[in-house]
Amino acid sequence: MTQYTSELLNLLASRGYIHQVTDASALDALAATQIVPGYIGFDATAPSLHVGNLVSIMLLRRLQQAGHKPVVVMGGGTTRIGDPTGKDESRKMLSDETIESNIASIRTAFERFLTFGDGPTDAVMVNNHDWLGKLGYIELLQSVGTHFTINRMLTFDSVKLRLDREQPMTFLEFNYMILQGYDYRHLNKTMGVRLQMGGSDQWGNIINGVELTRRMDGREVFGLTTPLITKSDGTKMGKSVSGAVWLNEAQLPHYDYRQFWRNTDDKDVGKFLRLFTDVPLDEIARLEALEGSEINAAKEVLANEATKLCRGEDAAQRAAETARATFAEGSAGADLPTITVAGDDIALVDALAELGLVASKGEAKRLIKGGGARVDGEPVKDEAARVTLGAEPVRVSAGKKLHGLVVRG
Repeated sequence: MTQYTSELLNLLASRGYIHQVTDASALDALAATQIVPGYIGFDATAPSLHVGNLVSIMLLRRLQQAGHKPVVVMGGGTTRIGDPTGKDESRKMLSDETIESNIASIRTAFERFLTFGDGPTDAVMVNNHDWLGKLGYIELLQSVGTHFTINRMLTFDSVKLRLDREQPMTFLEFNYMILQGYDYRHLNKTMGVRLQMGGSDQWGNIINGVELTRRMDGREVFGLTTPLITKSDGTKMGKSVSGAVWLNEAQLPHYDYRQFWRNTDDKDVGKFLRLFTDVPLDEIARLEALEGSEINAAKEVLANEATKLCRGEDAAQRAAETARATFAEGSAGADLPTITVAGDDIALVDALAELGLVASKGEAKRLIKGGGARVDGEPVKDEAARVTLGAEPVRVSAGKKLHGLVVRG
């Protein structure tokens, strides 16, 4: 591993965050001598971010831990455009009210990971609609548009892959990279931001901002990306059997969030402990060396620490107690996902789908047929089976790890 002068780059390198850096030696020298304000942008397309965004949030946390200033840029402006990176279709347009509501909801998650305030290393959250919304179209074309060539823009993966798949791309989306580049220049001029970070798929957009700032203002700024975070099976981080793993409790119960981490593959435990918890590196080395059933102790640490960071100490303890009650005692923990049924019964297929234990009713039928569905711990193989309700909640399970409760209303 490369040894750096600054605490920042040593911390990021030791925990596996660094993939590309525009000028590592110059950034290292800067971070070793002064506070570096650094930013990452997040679009507000939903009321919550998800686990796929978590490595970026942790990057900002590491920046603050190393004595620098995190700047969270909420894309109130760019959300109206839509980042085409990795997308096959245009983003649905959201109202101003929805975007503002989403930003307010998303901020609550950031407040668990970062310390906000007015101090030199305190985090701040800004909305790029505050400056993008004031740009005149002709002004943008004259001052910024001249620094972008269509030839080069067509080579970026966000555009090239979309066109290669013969998926339509609107002129609106084509402008996204210009506005993101302008964000960096604006933040440098107004807040002294010197570093933009993000996932590896954002490298082209980050380079645009670095070059635009140099060309228009003669200022040197830097870019840093993380590797694409995948699970050991090669799938992208952030999805579970039931869909997106949301950071906010309103979108995902504490228990489900904890179980996502508890169900981590043995091969991923060490990597995820480094990226998504504050557990010291020497302790992580000990935990990831455990073999056989002992690796479950490491998964418990990962689940508890990751949940504590995102949801708080109390939520982590309650989710752990629910898991213990569910698995050790076979009882129904209070934090399990729950549905209320008006009648005396419900089709098992419907219960599995409505609880979010499967992605569809078709998947529920295949699960039942394959012997993976259980009602109060008993396997059920009849696709037409119904869950009969009484005074006590009924526990429905998909496999050994996903559980939910059905309650008569």
